[in-house]
Amino acid sequence: MSYFTLQVTAAGPILSAYITVSEARAAALTEAGQPIPQPVLIRALVDTGASCTCVDPSVLATLNLTPTGSVSINTPSTGTTPHLADEYDVGLTIPDGASPLFLQTIPVVASELLTSHGFHALIGRDILEHCLLVYNGKESFFSLAF
Repeated sequence: MSYFTLQVTAAGPILSAYITVSEARAAALTEAGQPIPQPVLIRALVDTGASCTCVDPSVLATLNLTPTGSVSINTPSTGTTPHLADEYDVGLTIPDGASPLFLQTIPVVASELLTSHGFHALIGRDILEHCLLVYNGKESFFSLAF
């Protein structure tokens, strides 16, 4: 099992990750003779309150992605009234050095509320279900194992 331990910042448990096109999109681009966009390095907040992973639309635009659909989501700011958000299929890598967590295709939701807070994504429970998360608030660190 691979793992890493990082300090909890003032913004919370932040980690670095790479967003790429999904496996199917990479295959379609290759078959069409088009280049595959380079992975985008992002800062992501680990958020156990998020049921799904959210990514800033600027990151998705860099990869030239189009939505695969839309989903109804609730946030603290929307209260009990859900709103529709675009969903995209992406690849995600959380580097660990020796053995990174690599998800070839995972649906993510576009969320414009992220870069103003100093990060590009929320890592939700859809990714955390593949991991063991230890959050030590008293000592200000978190560990993620996968």
